[in-house]
Amino acid sequence: MSDREPPRRRVPAPARPPRPREAVRRRPGPAARPVRRPGGSRPMPPPPLRLGSPRPRLRLVALALTLVLLAFVVRLLQVQAVDASAYAARAEQNRYVVHTLAAERGGITDRNGVALAISEDAYDITADPTMFRAKQLKVDDGPEQAATLLAPILGQDRDKLVKKLRPANPDSRYARLATRQTPQVWKQIKDLKTALTKKSETDRGTVNVLAGVFADPSSQRVYPNGDLAAGILGWVNADGKGGGGVEQQLDKQLSGKDGKVRYAQSGGREVPTAGSTETPAVPGSDVELTIDRDIQWAAQNAISEQVKKSKADRGYVVVQDTRTGQVLAMANSPGFDPNDLSKADGDAMGNAALQDAYEPGSTAKVMSMAAVLERNVATPLTHVVVPNRLHRGDRLFQDDIDHATWNLTLNGVLAKSSNIGTILATGELGKTQPEANKVLYSYLRKFGIGGYTGLDVPGETRGILAPPQKWSTSQQYTIPFGQGFSINAMQAASVYSTIANGGVRVEPSLLRGTKGADGRFTPAPKPEETRVVGAKTARELARMLESVVDDEQGTGVKARIPGYRVAGKTGTANRVDPATGRYRGYTSSFAGFAPADKPRITVYCAIQNATVGSYFGGQICGPIYKQVMEFALKTLQVPPTGAKSANLPVDYKP
Repeated sequence: MSDREPPRRRVPAPARPPRPREAVRRRPGPAARPVRRPGGSRPMPPPPLRLGSPRPRLRLVALALTLVLLAFVVRLLQVQAVDASAYAARAEQNRYVVHTLAAERGGITDRNGVALAISEDAYDITADPTMFRAKQLKVDDGPEQAATLLAPILGQDRDKLVKKLRPANPDSRYARLATRQTPQVWKQIKDLKTALTKKSETDRGTVNVLAGVFADPSSQRVYPNGDLAAGILGWVNADGKGGGGVEQQLDKQLSGKDGKVRYAQSGGREVPTAGSTETPAVPGSDVELTIDRDIQWAAQNAISEQVKKSKADRGYVVVQDTRTGQVLAMANSPGFDPNDLSKADGDAMGNAALQDAYEPGSTAKVMSMAAVLERNVATPLTHVVVPNRLHRGDRLFQDDIDHATWNLTLNGVLAKSSNIGTILATGELGKTQPEANKVLYSYLRKFGIGGYTGLDVPGETRGILAPPQKWSTSQQYTIPFGQGFSINAMQAASVYSTIANGGVRVEPSLLRGTKGADGRFTPAPKPEETRVVGAKTARELARMLESVVDDEQGTGVKARIPGYRVAGKTGTANRVDPATGRYRGYTSSFAGFAPADKPRITVYCAIQNATVGSYFGGQICGPIYKQVMEFALKTLQVPPTGAKSANLPVDYKP
């Protein structure tokens, strides 16, 4: 094989396509050129467009996006990590609503279970002021519109409601618009809210301005018997607390313990699927009193009629079980209706039988006689010469009527209610007058004078009894017949119940017991008992008190009750006017028990400042005693004993 390269073959160039004849014209001859177009030389094509680099713009966009994402990340970390608890709490606050579940207040009944105070369903109408803001409702006058709708339903002033819905504190979320409204009132508001909600769904121009109005279940106190025993029961104030009487005294037991409910809400409606928590309310205990509704009615009716007839300032009647000390009735006139305090007289809203302090007058002479008999200074038949006038200390004493010298027994001194005879008898209690004063003072204190009765009722007075060393010259002689110291009506009744109970004082009581939510009855503590005088002294006093009513010379003949032996005592005392502190008018009274030989019931009556007719206790209080005692004896089915009266002599022939 030859090392020479093979000869290269010449490849012919591809033939160019012939130009169109219209575009190329050749000159004749071998060196022909294209013929120039008319109009000049051929234009040059424009230079190519060079685009800038996209990288700077992409970097700028990437940086901007990075910054935005970084801001979102920082905010997300703040919301979900740093301030998570705060935002969660704020969300909970806006979403969840807490309402109080008011505990049902316990009822109050008399000794036989008759209702005296009950609670009925009611509602406290409330609002969330933040839901009335312009931002929330999309209207500027939301509070005004809501107040216009609510005012006639709640019976309140529109402007006052506006102030509650637009409070000074813009962050306030609670406003109480009205308390203790009936279920009918809340139904009206609910129906109105529903109607506004439905209308707002179809009419964009309508706004539910009541979406922020709610109701807290509550209760309303009702007294079925009106003003009956109002002084004992008291009332419940706007805050649901006892404002007087038993309602205030036993408020803790009656109130129970409120509960709470927490639920999610949206637009003023509960969200049922969001769940809720509830702490149930514990109802209050029921209270059973010692009073008898029927006897209370009889006492209240009797004293009210006499106060009106005598045009007196006021009066009271107390009825007590002599054996147990339980108060069967405690009536005051004038009184008040706790169902409508707007019409009540402020001076009549208490319990005057416990709050009024006054000089008892001759009904207190029974304590002086008890001291005389217990100390064996005299007997019911001891002779006492009673002159028309008696000079003692710096005063000249007299009886209620002028008389010649009376020759009376000690029984007659009590029957005729002689002031002079009482001064003479009590003067024998000591060798000197100061010693006699100390002895008398000790018995007054044993009978409960100058101390609280033990009822623990708010506002009770213990009266005024100065220690004997502070008695003035005149008080040494006026205190034995019931002037110069003061008591209340319950104290006076307790004195006679002590004598009726054989000389043993049983602390008065108004509460029989309570019944809790479990239905278990808890009796009240047994009252304290104190021996004041011996049984013999008590029997002698009971016989002497019979002479006040049975003997024609007695001052209490209007208190006689056919078929029953009655023991009693009249009283007519100068009255201290609370406004001036001076004597003006009289305190008329009557106290006693029956049957005299087997006592069951004590009745005490007092009337302050009778201005029409008689003001003597035997004349205006004796008939009340009779009326109330007769009713009580029949109600409690106490039969007559059938025994004859003692008929102790009133006077003697010298």
